[in-house]
Amino acid sequence: MPLTRLLFTFNIMRSQRGFDVAEESSGSSEDEDIEMNDVSDEESEGELPQTPSKRKGKGRIGAEHGETNKNIIEETAFDAYFTYSASKIQTSGNVFSDLLLPLSAEEYAEGIASASKHAVKPTTSILEEGKLKSLFSRFIFEMSQDFNLLCYGFGSKRQVLNRFAAEVCSKHGHVVGANGFQPDFSIKDLLLRIQSLPPLQDLPLSASVEKQAHQIVEHLSSISTPHIYIVIHSIDAAPLRTTRSKTVLSVLASSPRIHLIASIDHINAPLLWSSSELSARKPSTTSTTGGTAATKTTIPSSSTRRGFSWLWHDLTTLEPYDVELSYVDRSSITGASSAARSRKADLSGNAQNTTAMTETAANHILASVTVKAKKLFVLLGKRQLASIEDGADGKVTGGGNDLQQHGTAYDVLFSAARDEFVASNDTAFRSVLGEFRDHELVKSAPGPAGAEILWIPLRKERLAAVLAGLEANSG
Repeated sequence: MPLTRLLFTFNIMRSQRGFDVAEESSGSSEDEDIEMNDVSDEESEGELPQTPSKRKGKGRIGAEHGETNKNIIEETAFDAYFTYSASKIQTSGNVFSDLLLPLSAEEYAEGIASASKHAVKPTTSILEEGKLKSLFSRFIFEMSQDFNLLCYGFGSKRQVLNRFAAEVCSKHGHVVGANGFQPDFSIKDLLLRIQSLPPLQDLPLSASVEKQAHQIVEHLSSISTPHIYIVIHSIDAAPLRTTRSKTVLSVLASSPRIHLIASIDHINAPLLWSSSELSARKPSTTSTTGGTAATKTTIPSSSTRRGFSWLWHDLTTLEPYDVELSYVDRSSITGASSAARSRKADLSGNAQNTTAMTETAANHILASVTVKAKKLFVLLGKRQLASIEDGADGKVTGGGNDLQQHGTAYDVLFSAARDEFVASNDTAFRSVLGEFRDHELVKSAPGPAGAEILWIPLRKERLAAVLAGLEANSG
């Protein structure tokens, strides 16, 4: 009993001693914190700010918008400029034309028809009958003063210029028309049309187009003949942008007996010609009257003359470019670019860029194949649709035209075809698959692991419609 009381008393004394030690340690730690804060404040008051050359991390400067650099005492405009310049600018590598598939001819026609029902056709006062007659009178007067006309503005100017040529120019001389927007048009075609006119039919011309232009100008200056009016639609088109084409046109435009009236649509079309070519005037003509009523015109040599002598006219018609765009694929974003078409032709062998098959063409092909071939097409199409739907959640990367990533391996498709009794061996399977390959309804390319990948070059909506039609006909 005395031993128990002794142990109890000892435990009470030890607990009280620990509590006192804890209070002393906590008090000492608080004193130490106060002393450390005082020292840090004294050091910060005596420390000078770092110079901009000692900053660390180029990419971290100005990384957060609205944050002022703490090393700068007072940020100036120069500091703000370099802070912004040091920040990293991220540019996306996604191209919109690669992500958006082109429309088929049926889809494009349907979209235009539905939009035209609710669209209000814009009009402009320049197409009013009275203003057109006044404009035509001004045109013919300016050309009689040895000027050439260049019409600009939004909208097709083809109908207005053709009407001016038919109603006015044809009464004053010969008229030659040229459609520069045609991809196969060349400057040689224009010279052949000029040579077919009555005053030049018997004129022997050389092989060079530059010499032909000089010969035409020299011959017209030596005889008395009606003037020639050349109407060029889209003189800024690709076929007429070459150096040789511009040289020939400048020689023809410098003749007092040849008058040019042309249209432009590109915003940078004035850069096609130099300032001297734009402002060059045609040579003045001097007439000498002899004993008869005949008049002889003396014109300097064409070898030293070159220029257009343009007068600019705003001919905004707001008319659609139906004829001008009839040679391009308006259903595709890249269809109107000749460079894009050439790149597409160069990449025609690349499997990832082959998505030109339409729903109508696929239905025609499937109507002429066997029942087993249709079953094989359905097997491949359903697998491709399932892969596209899975990739819509972001599991598959790549552009919208990259259908190869949704394809099926050759071995996997052969196994599925054998289970469905489409083909019992590899020879029969290749025979059925060859019908689609010959018509390019099924594409193939080596996969990442070296295995052959098969897929259908149809976008999701078209492929689903084709498969629905096959299932409806089979049922």
